[in-house]
Amino acid sequence: MSLTLIGKKIGMTQFYNEENVLVPVTVVEVGPCPVTQVKTKQTDGYDAVQIGFGAQKEQRMNKPSLGHLKKAGVAPVSQLNEFRTEQPDQYKVGDVLTVEKFAEGQRIDVIGTSKGRGFQGVMKRWNFQGQPQTHGHMMHRRPGSIGMRQTPGHVYKGRKMPGHMGAVQRTVQNLTVVKVFADKNVLLIKGSFPGANGDTVYVRAAKKVKKNAATK
Repeated sequence: MSLTLIGKKIGMTQFYNEENVLVPVTVVEVGPCPVTQVKTKQTDGYDAVQIGFGAQKEQRMNKPSLGHLKKAGVAPVSQLNEFRTEQPDQYKVGDVLTVEKFAEGQRIDVIGTSKGRGFQGVMKRWNFQGQPQTHGHMMHRRPGSIGMRQTPGHVYKGRKMPGHMGAVQRTVQNLTVVKVFADKNVLLIKGSFPGANGDTVYVRAAKKVKKNAATK
């Protein structure tokens, strides 16, 4: 399993590739991510690497977290995340993982959190068609029957109904790295993925690469 790096979504723009083709891209600041702890099956029961991201002031951290980072010789960070790995011996505490771990043309997966939309009805949340808009009709944007009365006598679980929309974790697979700016810790990723500008995202090598991915 490839290691995941932490990043921040900057926004979307356009970029001309080497073939002078205009490509829509998402700008992501990835790393640098210092390694704060390496876990193994012998010591912790599983293999994982803990990394940090983003600078933080010492007075904004609690003593246990600050002591944990000082023990690792890492400056205060605003975020700590742990990711499983099959080869923990490749990483050492204090190592800094940067955007250079990715290459142009590489297929990656991006994990982000979609924008929260609050409480929404079925037309916006589930793309329902809605009911007649004619004069005298009183249920224009209502969902209609949800299966009550004698049969089945209850509402089935999973029924599409009004409720909280968005603010859920989503993974977009097989995106392409268009450009790597190692000096700025920036990736240009083709296409878009969920999340608002400034949100935290997680970038990793693609787990399910399509057979014809290289031809696209």
